[in-house]
Amino acid sequence: MKQLIATFALICTAPLTALAQDISTGATLYQRHCATCHGVEADGKGPMRPALLLQPPSLLDLAARNDGTFPIIRVVSRIDGRDPLVSHGSPMPVYGWYFEGEDTAIKAETGQPILTSQPIVDLMAYLESIQE
Repeated sequence: MKQLIATFALICTAPLTALAQDISTGATLYQRHCATCHGVEADGKGPMRPALLLQPPSLLDLAARNDGTFPIIRVVSRIDGRDPLVSHGSPMPVYGWYFEGEDTAIKAETGQPILTSQPIVDLMAYLESIQE
């Protein structure tokens, strides 16, 4: 019983990060759902760029544009639709339903927990890994 309580206490006090962030899975998700607009190299130069009213930004410098800190809340919220978007001419459609999956708690850059799906955690881990 003491070991069970100790294990539970350890789990409860562990940092809120995804237990398994799979960058490879995130890269696959990126190529399938994001590269058309943001580019294979995530430089904002995807093949759909000329047809878009608002140009997709480079995703290589998200941390640099956020004082060196990767903006976890912003990225997760933009992908899953929590970040309000305008209905037409939006910089990005809501993709949350594409990335439904097991709920996963991660620690945001503010230290607060944020709940999202495992596929979004994987995609976010990939984007964080390609920051310049």
